[in-house]
Amino acid sequence: MANPYQIILRPIITEKSTLLKDKNREVCFEVAKTANKAEIKKAVEQLFKVKVESVRTQHKVGKWRRVGRNEGKTKSWKKAYVKLKEGEKMIEYFEAV
Repeated sequence: MANPYQIILRPIITEKSTLLKDKNREVCFEVAKTANKAEIKKAVEQLFKVKVESVRTQHKVGKWRRVGRNEGKTKSWKKAYVKLKEGEKMIEYFEAV
């Protein structure tokens, strides 16, 4: 996996991720299930032009859900918490909010 756009799929914007962004300089992404920590670190540094201190990953297992009488399973995915080095600019997902 050389293309950083295939490794970093989307930012995860929740209450918890916003608190981590403000307090600990951590940002949260959905990443490819096959990506390892070194690939995630390299992809974030290439895409956002920042230095990464550490990466923590978490596998999220899909759950069974029902809608009426239809039953199905949500997809399994992988989450990465990326901590930026001191002095680096914070990654902004959107500017005009």
